[in-house]
Amino acid sequence: MGPAELIQATAIARQYYLEGMAKTEIADRHGLSRYKVARILDACVAEGIVRIEINPGAPVDTELSERLRTHFQLKHAVVASGPFVDATALRAALGRAAADLLAETLTEDDVLGVAWGRTLDAMAQQVHGLPPCRIVQMTGIAGPVQASSVELIRQLTSVSRGPHHPIYAPLVVSDPQTLRALRRQSGIQAAVSRWPTITVAAVAVGSWDPEGSQVYSILTARDRAELDGLDVACEICSIPFDAHGRPVTTTLTERTMAIPYTDLERVPEVIAVAGGEAKTEALRAVLRGRAVNSVVTDAAVAATLLAEEPATHRRRR
Repeated sequence: MGPAELIQATAIARQYYLEGMAKTEIADRHGLSRYKVARILDACVAEGIVRIEINPGAPVDTELSERLRTHFQLKHAVVASGPFVDATALRAALGRAAADLLAETLTEDDVLGVAWGRTLDAMAQQVHGLPPCRIVQMTGIAGPVQASSVELIRQLTSVSRGPHHPIYAPLVVSDPQTLRALRRQSGIQAAVSRWPTITVAAVAVGSWDPEGSQVYSILTARDRAELDGLDVACEICSIPFDAHGRPVTTTLTERTMAIPYTDLERVPEVIAVAGGEAKTEALRAVLRGRAVNSVVTDAAVAATLLAEEPATHRRRR
């Protein structure tokens, strides 16, 4: 553009983008056609006179979130942008993002199923605005009650004020007979009987190691040897999966107080909340097998998954 054209184009761009004038009004003021004004505005963008930036003002990488959702054909994908000073800060950010997603999408008619994990615990501590939906515990207790799925249920229902069904029983028991006896108890049966009704499940993804899995750390050496021999890559709700996201059946299944895979795969939306480099392969596995269909993770993990994993073409049932 020459200087006269540049001055006119800048004035038109300012009137349109900053002052909110209509193209017809601008055309009348400058003695131009509306179509000429439109071409000048297009030229302003093309030549860098006008730069359009989208800034959501939130700790979420919106572009990476949409790329992850599209690539894996997910219902929801939320990517926390960071940076994070340590693992605690990362869990807090993922928990906040998951809490916001639940508050935004849950309705009073939903049945929310929850497992336990440190990131889900961070989610429960930051949850807000939940409708009075029914909340159902999906796993027994691993570790002390004050840091378990029971406490997580309590925190969620203190916000939702809806009906809830905790499970006061250990995650892993000594034998199948004990598990069957526990499941007949009225309180536990009230939760177990509602597993098939869950419409949204919030789950952690455990990498198969002592630090990354609530299950691995409480198993006996014999149990670990059996699962290690089956090439277990990760677990969700104490259900082991291989690297391709296929559920692995073991003798442990008959001794675990947790939602079975047959019920989990029927849940319309399963939200995996997991992040950090150590969880990348575990998250990759459950995405491959379509065990989950929504994800809350961090930017580094999302970028790695997008760079290394082919696009998903089949949908979760």
